[in-house]
Amino acid sequence: MAWTSSGSSNEELIDNMLRNGILGKVVGDVVDGDKSKTEGASDRIVRAMKKVDRANYVRDKRDAYEDSPQTIGHGATISAPHMHAYAASHLLPYLLPGGRVLDVGSGSGYLSAVLYHLIEDPQGQKPSSSDSDTELKPLVIGIEHVSELTDWSISNLKRDGLGEALEKGQIEMVTGDGRLGYPSNAPYDAIHVGAAAPELPQALVEQLAPGGRIFIPIGTYKQNIYHIDKDESGKITQTEVMGVRYVPLTDRKSQEMH
Repeated sequence: MAWTSSGSSNEELIDNMLRNGILGKVVGDVVDGDKSKTEGASDRIVRAMKKVDRANYVRDKRDAYEDSPQTIGHGATISAPHMHAYAASHLLPYLLPGGRVLDVGSGSGYLSAVLYHLIEDPQGQKPSSSDSDTELKPLVIGIEHVSELTDWSISNLKRDGLGEALEKGQIEMVTGDGRLGYPSNAPYDAIHVGAAAPELPQALVEQLAPGGRIFIPIGTYKQNIYHIDKDESGKITQTEVMGVRYVPLTDRKSQEMH
């Protein structure tokens, strides 16, 4: 059904994904089929994705609203919009106002923008406890080991109307090895990994806040998305979600040879 979700505009693309049930099904799975919660969660994701014009994050604008992955250079891709919708859906319960998010392999900056709009959404329920230094740290960190992509993602975010968020430090795009996380801004309530790791990076587990979730593809030839959940006592639960095919999470040299 994914290919039928393509549109002639960003709004039409998102509306088609909603109409084709892509958002409803995955959100329903996350909220255990509760209809009212499903509708509310789907609405949050639709609002966020409509605020992020995919044409600002692709190399070939002619294919911006195709529901398919596209190369962005340096051995990296921007995932298909339905995969970004899946990722946002599975992380949604952890994307609360004032939360902190790490986007590993941030590439074009597209999903970092969506995640930012989700945690800025006033209809997200605020956490009961507050971190005294929440306002002093970025809400979303995007980490990418190809500096050219980092620079490009910053220009993309500015073009998409998020220059002020960058200036205020609410979004920060950095160059580094995402497999090691970004400890100076930890802990994170949600961590998204946009490439397949051969095994779970322990640094990311360590930087996950109690009560948080990692959404990560793991595997080489055979890959699966996993939820890595940490409860309030620090216990880790790993749940296999679905089979996928991502580019590998690796170092810059290996990526550009891929």
